[in-house]
Amino acid sequence: MEKGVVIITGASSGFGYLTAVACAKEGYEVLATMRNLEKANQFEKEDKAIRDRIHFRQLDVTDHNSIQQFGASLKGEESVAGLINNAGIAVGGFTEEVGVDEFRKQFDTNFFGAVAVTQFVLPIMRRQGYGKIINLGSISGRVGFPGLSPYVASKHALKGWTESLRLEVKPFGVEVALIEAGSYKTNIWTTGTHIPDEAQQQSSPYRFYMEALQREFQTSSETHGDPEEIARLIVEILQEKRTTKLFRPVGKGVKVMMGSKTLLSWRSWEKLLLKQLFKR
Repeated sequence: MEKGVVIITGASSGFGYLTAVACAKEGYEVLATMRNLEKANQFEKEDKAIRDRIHFRQLDVTDHNSIQQFGASLKGEESVAGLINNAGIAVGGFTEEVGVDEFRKQFDTNFFGAVAVTQFVLPIMRRQGYGKIINLGSISGRVGFPGLSPYVASKHALKGWTESLRLEVKPFGVEVALIEAGSYKTNIWTTGTHIPDEAQQQSSPYRFYMEALQREFQTSSETHGDPEEIARLIVEILQEKRTTKLFRPVGKGVKVMMGSKTLLSWRSWEKLLLKQLFKR
């Protein structure tokens, strides 16, 4: 039985790639979107039965013309089972040294891109009376981290919008969920991260802080989770008869961190976080 179409943004690597493969294995027709279609050749290593269910579309979620063209291509789609807003980047650095344009660049991908694509998919789901919209959020949508304020701000915005969106579309049979992921072994913290030059200068007053953050990341990276876990969770949500949970925290230590921030006073929380960074 055909399960309908699943649209995935940022499908060339990481969560997006793994989710495209996982959905194809489950019998969905997948529209795997990416900025650079040359990266679609990475799917050639998959079995032919899987590849035949994955269809590639060019989409840059930060480019108005690209979004319009993609939206126009959806007019023939009659059964969209799911939209996975996965495309994302991470802009690092400290607020004093990060230009406003860098903040805009961060929001264009992580927030405005998700909103724009959703606006094209929602009419299809509303008319058919069903569909799942799954946004890839982060623990950073709940907890602020130093040196990542652009990224953190974008994920907080995504969380707030997702909550409102769920209430808006629930009466039409459309379900919305937010995956609040911890740290996983994907490329967002390597090739997917942009740190402005100012924050990397030896003369930066925040240099000691950036070095502490980099040490902490290198130490903790060994325990980052398997991104397949996120792909499996997305498939589970797509297959749920009723999506009763809006927020889906997942990853090592995520629930403990959320609980600790809720229970502790700000003074205690702040002290705990800074002590972890500067323990050496």
